[in-house]
Amino acid sequence: MAGTMEYMHRQADRRTNPASIVPGATHVVMLARGYFTQDAPKHPNGGRVARYARGRDYHVALRKPLEDLAAFIRSLEPSDIHTKVFVDAGPVPERELAQRAGLGWIGKNTMLIDPKRGSYFFLASVFTDLALAVDEPFTFDHCGTCRRCLDACPTGAFPDVRVLDSRRCISYLTIEHRGELDPERRPLVTDWVFGCDVCQEVCPWNEKFARAAPDEYLELEGALAWLDLTELATLDDAAFDTKYGWTPMERAGAGGMRRNARLVRENRA
Repeated sequence: MAGTMEYMHRQADRRTNPASIVPGATHVVMLARGYFTQDAPKHPNGGRVARYARGRDYHVALRKPLEDLAAFIRSLEPSDIHTKVFVDAGPVPERELAQRAGLGWIGKNTMLIDPKRGSYFFLASVFTDLALAVDEPFTFDHCGTCRRCLDACPTGAFPDVRVLDSRRCISYLTIEHRGELDPERRPLVTDWVFGCDVCQEVCPWNEKFARAAPDEYLELEGALAWLDLTELATLDDAAFDTKYGWTPMERAGAGGMRRNARLVRENRA
């Protein structure tokens, strides 16, 4: 169900064997960084942007504090300690490792959920050969009988509990899919120009515990919740890079965002 994301197949063996990702590494330090922002008022001619993309590109923004942590880990032993950091890159099974590190459980929508703050956070990791103490895994499933995330998905992207068909997922369609969408999939985008938050918005754990907070690294900006469709559809590559190239929207690129803006306008019409 990976669609055009061929790297998922290429990385499959290493993803199920973390020791192969960084030879010699024996431990992983898992980290979670919140990105929740409140929604800005709906823009009458706007397309929605997922909360995680309303700020600096986290791949870049979180690199410095992660490298600082890696340096601290290396300082704990006088011997030669090795580290390697990852921020949503490489074949790292972040959610599974985070669950084993005690950060939360994997919900029915495949998101990792922290019982104290919900699921709006990035995951990052430091692989090391330092023999650190190991935390207990998070073993309790707090989803219970709740199906709100599965039932709310506007595209039916969850064929089963904890199974995501990316080919129907709005995040995949607006970010990872390259080129034009098949006609039957274009309405699935609804009013999202980048990503989707529906399955997280309805989660009781987010409704109760998700909180917005300033972040010196991510520089979250609530005004990015809605982008003007007319402007977005006409931005050339250089103008797009200047205005949005510092955000995760760079992943879709100027061409992808112009396509998404056009699709949202067609859906509105």
